Amino acid sequence: MAVKLESRKEGRISREDIQPEVFGGSYEVRAVDLGGFNVSFEKALEDMDVTPYLKGLPDDRDPCPHWGFLFKGKIIIRYKDREETVNAGEAYYMAPGHTALVKKGSELVEFSPKSELDKTMAVIAKNLQTIGTK
Repeated sequence: MAVKLESRKEGRISREDIQPEVFGGSYEVRAVDLGGFNVSFEKALEDMDVTPYLKGLPDDRDPCPHWGFLFKGKIIIRYKDREETVNAGEAYYMAPGHTALVKKGSELVEFSPKSELDKTMAVIAKNLQTIGTK
């Protein structure tokens, strides 16, 4: 199942106004399109390594940039040549060419260019069908 993006004409929305979807059996996403950007409130119900879902993208890594704020938890961002750790209370930028491990209990809000994210999500949706939702 792919995350379905809602569209809003207004320039604001609260987390509670967006219907949640759980994918991979362990990751809750509430996403909406605002002004050409995907705004996504996310919560890791278990550790979530996105790497297997990115297979088929260039270098099997996410080419879409993301900007966000981590309210709780920890994210380990993996690039070809390094790892970066984001801790609770920190803003972050994920450059193109990354994978990530979002630790259980993490809560964040993330902003991504919708046109680029749509391409990534098409591959993720295909991989969810292949891998299943374990």
